[in-house]
Amino acid sequence: MTKKLLLLTCAIAGLGLMIRAQDVVLKIVGGEKPSIAVADFRGAGAAAPLMNVFNQTLFADIEDSGLFKMAAKSMYPLQVPQQPSDFQPLAAQTPTRKAPWLTDWSSPPVSAKYLAFGYAASQNDQIVLSGWLFDVQQADVTGAQLIGKRYFGPVSEAGARKVAHEFAADIIAKFGGESMLGSHIYFVSDRTGNKEIWSMEPDGSNQKRLTFYNSITTMPSVSPDGTKLAFTTFAKGNPGIFILSLETGRQLLFVNPKASLNATASFTPDGKSVLFGSSADGRYTNIYMANTDGGNLQRISRSLKIELEPKVNPKTGNEVAFVSGRSGPQQIWKMNIDGTSAEMLTTGEGDASNPAWHPNGEIIAFSWTRGFSPGNFNIFLMDVASRRVDQLTHGAGKNENPNWAPDGRHLVFASNRKGSMQIFTMLADGTHVQQLTTQGRNEMPIWGK
Repeated sequence: MTKKLLLLTCAIAGLGLMIRAQDVVLKIVGGEKPSIAVADFRGAGAAAPLMNVFNQTLFADIEDSGLFKMAAKSMYPLQVPQQPSDFQPLAAQTPTRKAPWLTDWSSPPVSAKYLAFGYAASQNDQIVLSGWLFDVQQADVTGAQLIGKRYFGPVSEAGARKVAHEFAADIIAKFGGESMLGSHIYFVSDRTGNKEIWSMEPDGSNQKRLTFYNSITTMPSVSPDGTKLAFTTFAKGNPGIFILSLETGRQLLFVNPKASLNATASFTPDGKSVLFGSSADGRYTNIYMANTDGGNLQRISRSLKIELEPKVNPKTGNEVAFVSGRSGPQQIWKMNIDGTSAEMLTTGEGDASNPAWHPNGEIIAFSWTRGFSPGNFNIFLMDVASRRVDQLTHGAGKNENPNWAPDGRHLVFASNRKGSMQIFTMLADGTHVQQLTTQGRNEMPIWGK
């Protein structure tokens, strides 16, 4: 396989128009969401100039969680509490003495079920945040409090974002969600002149270069525990698999089989093995499995067509979704990890690639060209058991390489909807699309712990 064919094979993505099956999305995002109001916090002393950053971060984290309906700030009452003692029963108020009360937030026009509020100050060179979450539909303050906690960080914008992320994480956890705090997105960027692997925070901040091979380095995959990164690089000539420790930044031992191509590595759920595409038989690129040092090499698929992008079901550890051309145009297939019981998941129309298992092991995100002119790719979800699908992107350029966040409610993907290929995130229902990168061309994102 030539370098050009490899890159084209691995880049193809998208999905075409099929009958919508909303239950695929609803299985992930759930039904109606509770309404929450997130009041703007005020700060004292050195914390005061940091509150814009804090308030923006807190609101964005809660909104991005996909768990809540956000009450419009334009509807908030003028009297905003900073601490529980600010709430005064209506009976204690007079026309000249107004104070916050729970019904100010639970009644129209706010109509919130929950309220996040608090304040910040600086103490001993730290920002100290006091945050509360109230159920404002309770009859009194005594039964309203769900969270009341202090958070600490350096007196800086980074510190303000830190305490905002931590408070938001506690609110999200209260409703059974998982915060993205501590997770990272890894992606390919050519902003320095060569394709290298980079990392960033889920909101696009702190973008850092991780590889320095000054070659084509691409197709990253992160281990389930977030400690290792596997990728493909042309640094030694033929494309080969390298593994990097994310804890030390050092390259780890991986002995590639002798082949013109070794690529698209991904880890097994236990992190002890990798599956990848290889032309080790000298003819066709098929699926192989090896230990994370390259030992104990086993051939998994035996096809006379190109097969790449193996992804192991994170729940069963047995099913492998992969891309194969054995039926004609490349499609998404599934087989057991020993290579048996192979079956095609997509219909055989168009080109399909980039399978990514949802953490629940029941749904895959992928890309397909069915129903569109060649080159126009879209992202879809499929319930593997029923084969029902749901389309997430619509007519916004090429969209490819979807990958799940650890919370199973968000996807990261690459799109050229604004010209050059960039990294975006969205909720699993296709809403709340956020652009994370702007410099250079950025592609092939994955989301790891």
